[in-house]
Amino acid sequence: MALVLPDLPPPATGEHTPYCVIAKHRAAPGQGEALVTRMLEDLEATRSETGCLQFHIHRDRSDPDLIVIYEVWRSVDAVKSHFSEAYVQRFVVDGGELEPGDMETQWLEMLSPYASGRDPR
Repeated sequence: MALVLPDLPPPATGEHTPYCVIAKHRAAPGQGEALVTRMLEDLEATRSETGCLQFHIHRDRSDPDLIVIYEVWRSVDAVKSHFSEAYVQRFVVDGGELEPGDMETQWLEMLSPYASGRDPR
């Protein structure tokens, strides 16, 4: 079964900050590693999109089947464009094989000024 991409809530009136989301993916039991491997296949393509400011894949340290993605996009239109990419549509199908339910999303309004991340090294 394919994943269902979430509805995108509109930015607040007067909001001009980047559009942020936290997406929580629950892999089928024991399929966390396979889901991460599949997600990493699309990492560079996602990060190379013009509207992508940040895209990070995380695994819960105590639950290896819970994958959390933190994303920052220039705008809601950039996310819509991302969702229409052929590789994202392939992930919707492939991810559905590893993830029995739909992802949980939190759409965030950035209240602090945007600042690019520092190199963690």
